[in-house]
Amino acid sequence: MAPGPDLPDWADPRDLDPSVRSALRGLESRNADRVARHLVTAGTLVDEDPDLALAHARAARDRASRIAVVREAVGVTAYHAGDYAEASRELRAYRRMSGDESYRAVLADCERALGRAEVALRLVREALAEGPDPAETVELQLVEAGARQDLGEAPAARLVLEGALGGRPTPSGVDLTDEGTLRLASAYADLLAAAGDPAADDWRAAVTAATPDDDDDVAFGEEELPEVPGEPDAPAEATAEEAADESGEVDEVDEEDGLDFDADVEREVAELLGEVDPPEDDTPH
Repeated sequence: MAPGPDLPDWADPRDLDPSVRSALRGLESRNADRVARHLVTAGTLVDEDPDLALAHARAARDRASRIAVVREAVGVTAYHAGDYAEASRELRAYRRMSGDESYRAVLADCERALGRAEVALRLVREALAEGPDPAETVELQLVEAGARQDLGEAPAARLVLEGALGGRPTPSGVDLTDEGTLRLASAYADLLAAAGDPAADDWRAAVTAATPDDDDDVAFGEEELPEVPGEPDAPAEATAEEAADESGEVDEVDEEDGLDFDADVEREVAELLGEVDPPEDDTPH
């Protein structure tokens, strides 16, 4: 087992949420302590150094891969670090192990970041059909609008955001004190600006006036979802997907890859939970 990055002195297991500490109780005590400290470090560093945070989350997974909250931590940290393939894999594993469906928008967003906008839209449709709560609905609508833009469907993206804002919205006619509405309005302002619509200035002014001074989450450009494959800093997996899509059969490849990916995750987690036997090792000894 790889030791992982060095643990800082300030990493205190007591800083973990009690529910996470409880989930680690089945581990040997020294191992549980190291896993907890890696998780604390990952959570603390995820915004300032997401790559190092991901290394700590992976170290926790190496020691406790059967624990759902550990897989969740890897998935969330990978998402922040821009490794969307790993984020999707880990969050699907977490969902399978825990039954928690709360990361549907993130999973759809990962598909979009990996160049599979059609798959992202399918996941959004499935999630919206289940009547998610208002906060998740906003996240799904933002992903849907972004995926439409990726597909060159700017008018459809505009309709998505306008519908989310109540239809034919005006800056003075929406409640920008609501965080979800503020995020939708920010994305709408960016979309209008990209289209050269002069109304963008009014929306940007309204969003700026309504954004708290210490709120870094709502700012112009922040509602843009992960970069599409081929742009700088996109993960290697995304670039490979883009090359495959040049065959002209984008939709078929996307759906098929998604099914194979789901099956791989299902097999892995079933093995971890002891529901099926692991594959035999054919390597000569």
